[in-house]
Amino acid sequence: MPGRTLGLSSSLRLGPVLCLALGGCMVGPDYDRPPAIVSLRFKELQPPPGWVRAAPQLPPRGDWWRIYNDPVLDALEAQVAISNQNVKVSEADYRQAQAIVDEARANLFPTVTGSPGVTRQSTGPSTVTNYSLQGSVSWTLDVWGQIRRQIESDVSSAQASAANLAYAQLSYQATLAEDYFDLRAEDSLQKLLDATVASYQESLRVTQNQYNAGLTAATPVALLQAATLLEQTRAEAISVGVLRAQYEHAIAVLVGRPPAEVSLAPAPLTNDIPAIPVSLPATLLQRNPDIASAERSMEAENALIGVQVAAFYPEISLSALYGWSGNPIGSLIQASNRVWSLGASASQILFEGGARTAAVRAAEAAYDAQVATYRQTVLTTLQTTEDDLAALRIYAQEAAAQARAVADARQAVTVSFNEYNAGTVDYTTVVTAEATALSDEQTLITIQQSRMLDTVSLIEQMGGGWDIRDLPSKGSLQTDNPLVPAFLEKK
Repeated sequence: MPGRTLGLSSSLRLGPVLCLALGGCMVGPDYDRPPAIVSLRFKELQPPPGWVRAAPQLPPRGDWWRIYNDPVLDALEAQVAISNQNVKVSEADYRQAQAIVDEARANLFPTVTGSPGVTRQSTGPSTVTNYSLQGSVSWTLDVWGQIRRQIESDVSSAQASAANLAYAQLSYQATLAEDYFDLRAEDSLQKLLDATVASYQESLRVTQNQYNAGLTAATPVALLQAATLLEQTRAEAISVGVLRAQYEHAIAVLVGRPPAEVSLAPAPLTNDIPAIPVSLPATLLQRNPDIASAERSMEAENALIGVQVAAFYPEISLSALYGWSGNPIGSLIQASNRVWSLGASASQILFEGGARTAAVRAAEAAYDAQVATYRQTVLTTLQTTEDDLAALRIYAQEAAAQARAVADARQAVTVSFNEYNAGTVDYTTVVTAEATALSDEQTLITIQQSRMLDTVSLIEQMGGGWDIRDLPSKGSLQTDNPLVPAFLEKK
């Protein structure tokens, strides 16, 4: 970035004078969050039936899944944060980031070492033993702020890691909810197919009785058609078990348990679509932990520019040594045996072939890349949110139309079967009507399933009740260093 290059040149000329005059400073650019590419409103925010804009509220403490009023889902979701192994990986990464902050802060303080020693020296016929006890202190002064810029970067990285932990937890909770609703959709499909198999068995029985009675409409072809439709539907009902088993296994792993230990009793997919609170797009910058992580990473990269700029200036160090050296050991600690020294040094690289300039340019490029990543993360989140809003609005209309189609198809089955019994149509008409009705009912389940999945996705984009204020503060990361972020603590 041209502006940063000019700033670097100016700071190199004035930096040493100002820093020494002020007793120390921090070279490099201070962080000023770049603006995100965000719209003023959501294009697709058109309330469908049952939707309100901001009246509903997610449950407190981020337990967003309670909005579905499903005790089984509640019990499963509560296990994700404490048992999901991928969440544990993110939690360990956060603790590692905290330790890195402590490690960087240690460089601000002097290093103290102790050196006791014993030497034996032969001088002709005698041997002299010499004892020593010395302590030394060395301290590299952070005159130009190189260490403090590194700490600033590490602290921001730790905050990004905490946001990643929150996002991992939210993401796996959302995945669990999606798998759960997929499983319930399979339960609804199973219930529908089992009921359809029972209905087709009755149709086959009636057709068989009519054939045995010699009625004209009950032909051998009609019997075969009825039997074929029954067996096809029975096979379809059996195949539902494959997907259901896979969803159940996935749920077990998400809660950190072996699949053999988790069994969920069948239950139909709910028909209730909860109202999701949706605010302005700009609030996503404060509510979505993925965006927060990208933003914190920007500040981390910005601080690293200062680390590289500081490398242009001299490194100033202080050192001191104090101790005793003598013989015998009983009289070691005496003034006559005392040794001490004080020193100060400054080192400056005079020529390195442009390596430091290249390091600054590399740090600036890394920062620019993170800015682009941040803005792309915001855009992607906005896109997914708009997709979810559009899908929920359109699916609501489709569900209403499909419900009417199901009602008409069921009526068509009744009419066609009555006409078949009256001998006015052949059994092919009945088969066609029944197949159409079954297909329409399956489509209605699929639409409801999609609507539930979109509500989960929308809640995930909105952060699930998370807020950027839940991140550990910069001060706490440099003092308290809690092992668990505040947003994971049970209150």
